[in-house]
Amino acid sequence: MSDWLVLAGPASKDLSFSLSKSLDLDLIEVESRSFPDGERKVRLQHDVKNKNIILVQSLHPPIDAHLMQLLFTIHKLTEEGAKVLACVPYLAYARQDLEFQKGEVISLSVLSRLFRSVGVSSLVTVDIHSSQGLGYFSFPTYSVSAMPLLANYAKNNLKLVSPLAVSPDFGGSARVEAFAKIMDIPSISLKKSRNRNTGEVIMEKSNIEVTGRDILLIDDMITTGNSIVKAANYLKKFNTGKIYALCSHAVLIDAASSIIQEAGVEEIIATNTIPCNVSKVDITPILTEHFKTIR
Repeated sequence: MSDWLVLAGPASKDLSFSLSKSLDLDLIEVESRSFPDGERKVRLQHDVKNKNIILVQSLHPPIDAHLMQLLFTIHKLTEEGAKVLACVPYLAYARQDLEFQKGEVISLSVLSRLFRSVGVSSLVTVDIHSSQGLGYFSFPTYSVSAMPLLANYAKNNLKLVSPLAVSPDFGGSARVEAFAKIMDIPSISLKKSRNRNTGEVIMEKSNIEVTGRDILLIDDMITTGNSIVKAANYLKKFNTGKIYALCSHAVLIDAASSIIQEAGVEEIIATNTIPCNVSKVDITPILTEHFKTIR
């Protein structure tokens, strides 16, 4: 359709190219540069009047820089007469969807207002941290799941012995159950507690039978790797087989990858919502299906 375009955000150029090819749409880009003091500047290079623009931009580190690029670009697109469908595969700030401690800002609520203020028509993300976060958005907002793609990758590429899908925490139980159903294997969710002041994660005792089984640790995102390491160390006490970590979003700050590997995890497998060396599963198919249903 000639009135539809895919715009490659600076943070997601490869994914934008793949999506435009899959949807058979033209791909355009923006000029983006930084001033010496860190200010961002964005310039449109194409006529977008009366166009439907699928703007692809993940909010991975540097998060705030990528967020400002996104907001500036959306504002200019709508100012020029385009309708903007924001595709934000990794939605930063989604974890901050509640006031966990008195006085905390609900950052996701603020983000939703910023998107609305610059003119976002609709938003799609991948595996938002909690579905309740969708309620903060006053325009159509969708979270599509990468679990089927991750499960199919594991089924076709990993040689597993009596595999068991495990969520590092109870909050991910629905996610791990969906993954396990596709692979036709059992699943469990570990229980953990987190000190909200220090961030320390402590695994709680659980009666589970994992001896000799290969473990697939399933999470929506891996940032520091602490939760994965805690879970792996806990499970290894039961003489498990190989342990793999699979996630939608591999943020992996600092030495997270090394820490996870040192804990005995065989491999980290993630989607390409965030471009990195463990992004082995392409989310283009699920994004393509989403946009085909709304075009």
